[in-house]
Amino acid sequence: MTIALSREQVLEWLAAVVDPEIPVLTIADLGILRDVTIGDHVTVQLTPTYSGCPATEVIEKSVIDALSEKGIENVRIERVLSPAWTTDWISDEGREKLREYGIAPPETGASKRELVHGARTIACPRCASVNTAVVSEFGSTACKASYKCNDCLEPFEYFKCI
Repeated sequence: MTIALSREQVLEWLAAVVDPEIPVLTIADLGILRDVTIGDHVTVQLTPTYSGCPATEVIEKSVIDALSEKGIENVRIERVLSPAWTTDWISDEGREKLREYGIAPPETGASKRELVHGARTIACPRCASVNTAVVSEFGSTACKASYKCNDCLEPFEYFKCI
């Protein structure tokens, strides 16, 4: 069976593929879906959030599975490592999804150094208070840190700036 494909249609299908670690985000929300080219096969360019991210292979398989469900069997995944992914690539919609899910989104343009040395305050995603404190630089995944809100007393995670 021959299927007429457009790049836009494939991008639309792939924009629904969710991140396995934060299932409210899609790979498009994260900005890791870089491009699609269509030729003898469909090539999907993805940029991992960082080189050791354990979700990378799961995401690649999810992309292949999503296209397979649409009848596309000849798929090639291309990992694009340069430029390196940055949290600045998370869409505005993705940042709002993180907040609604209870994870403080990363500060745009912030560096890890600023966060460690206290130059920035992180707002609680539940009550929006900036009276928060770092509990641990290590959260449930390598890309998150654990925080607590000193006003509503709720713990929350912060998606670290990369």
